[in-house]
Amino acid sequence: MVARKSYIGLLRAVNTSAGHKLPMAELRQLAEDAGFDDVRTYIASGNLLFTSGKSERQVKKIIEEALAGHAGKTSDVVIRTGAEMRQVELDNPFRSENWSRIGVIFLDHPPPRRLEERGVKNEVLVPGKREIYVHYPDGMGRSKLKIPIARFGTTRNLNTVSKLADLASS
Repeated sequence: MVARKSYIGLLRAVNTSAGHKLPMAELRQLAEDAGFDDVRTYIASGNLLFTSGKSERQVKKIIEEALAGHAGKTSDVVIRTGAEMRQVELDNPFRSENWSRIGVIFLDHPPPRRLEERGVKNEVLVPGKREIYVHYPDGMGRSKLKIPIARFGTTRNLNTVSKLADLASS
């Protein structure tokens, strides 16, 4: 018997001004049609929760192929297990800061230890295991910060990270 894991798929650039529109009901249906169980979404920004006996690499490929077939273009997806998402929350280096002002850039691979960035005002970046934590003291919407490697990932604020970890464990 294959052990089932709780996964979270984080879609990049979904339902944003730069991204494509994807109703969450359609995303849930795509995931169910792909054979995943316990499928749920959280808010309309491309957060997919599900269980599967497949590996992280396999579920990533399945979701990306399903999205490409549905939308006619590729969509990047970053995968974390529920336990990994909880660890991202626990590893937050900005514990005393407002969580809505902390962005977590999720990547498929470990970030470089020396990050390239432009437009830094008062933001602080800290590399994690497969993510980058960014404290935006003035808020994400006001920041001019550009992090080139972020184009290979997707960002969620720490409140969303915490909620996804909670949902994945329930």
